[in-house]
Formats: sequence, structure tokens, C-alpha cells
Amino acid sequence: MTTGKEGDTIYTPDNEPYLGRESVFMFDNAIITCLQTNERIAPYTHKIEKSDLQLAACQIIPQGISIALSIRELIRQGYLFGAFVLTRSLIERATIILYLHHNPEKVEIWKRGWKHGERPNLAQMLNSIGKGKFPHIGNMVTPRYNSLIHGDPDSASWNLVKIKDGVVGYGVSKIIDNPSLCDEICLEGITWLTILISMAAAIFPDANIVETKLKKD
Repeated sequence: MTTGKEGDTIYTPDNEPYLGRESVFMFDNAIITCLQTNERIAPYTHKIEKSDLQLAACQIIPQGISIALSIRELIRQGYLFGAFVLTRSLIERATIILYLHHNPEKVEIWKRGWKHGERPNLAQMLNSIGKGKFPHIGNMVTPRYNSLIHGDPDSASWNLVKIKDGVVGYGVSKIIDNPSLCDEICLEGITWLTILISMAAAIFPDANIVETKLKKD
């Protein structure tokens, strides 16, 4: 179901093409929760002497939130292919901070610049995090996102659009009639935003204590 008009060039929150879809609503709620969490924790981070992991989190988590907001705006404007490409960057940020949290000794690699050849790739990080319960999960998750980034032939299926009379082509602009792709992007966004939120709370546990104390005072 789409509600936007094909002739519209700029959509607003009251006529965006995927308005009313549950996945979009859930993604919006995840974004709101993430922004609220950041609003609570960010002031606290300016008042403490941060560990190396906390400093990395201060850099990585805001980037992830910003990318999620960009994805949401692209969905609003119907640029689903671009939104899907950006999802790879959101996954990367969420996975990096999750990996560093589980492997604090690897923060040294981050401090040295997280250089190619020294840092683990996305699949390796996911495999390390999922070992035991989800073995080889990185090898299952990453191929299509790597395809989107590198532009190999498999990536072409994600910007197919209907032209007329059942004919399809490779779209260069908005995709306003692919609700399943919209749902997939939103659900991926929710998953990785949830990880960012949980990592913020886990890496800055005292922020909640400080906020509770201020409210009591």
C-alpha cells in the first residue's frame, strides 16, 4: 500500500509513500527511543573521565544514530535503494561497538586508527560475537550488504522498478511501490538501533544512576 502521489517530488510526514506501514511506525519509535537515550547519556559523558571504550562509544554511537536518521529520511522520500545501501554503514557501527564491548582488549586497534588489515572485517566481528549460539552468522549476514556497497551484479535486484505493462527496469530515483523492501529496511534499522541503545546503556551504566539522583534532589 502506498499513499504518496507519483507526481510529488518532495514528500512530507503527512503524505510520504509508505505512511501507515507498521514497520515505519516501529522504526520511528526506535529512533525516538534512541534519541531519548542519547539525550540522557550525552551530558553525562562530558562530565566524566572516559575509558578508551567509552571514548570509542562517544564517537561510534552518535554516527550510528545519525545514519539511522538519514535512512529514515530516504525512506520518507522514497529513495529505498540509497536507504538500503546506508544500512550497511549502520550495521558496521553497531557491530563495531558491540564487538569492542565483548572484546575490550581490541580497543587498542581502534585507538591505532582501526586500520585496514589490522581490524577485523564485518563478517569476522559478527562471527566472533555470535560464536556458540550463532556460528558463522557473519558469513550469512554480510554478502548482500557487501554486494550493495561494491555494486556487483547481485546488487542490481534491489533497484528494480515497474515501468509499465509489467515491464521492469533499473530505477535511478524514487521507489514508491515496494512495501516489502521498505519493511525490510525498517526492520533492519530497528535491529541495529536497538543494539546501539543497549550498548550506550551498558557502556555508560552510571548515567542512569546520576539521572535518578538528580531527579530526587
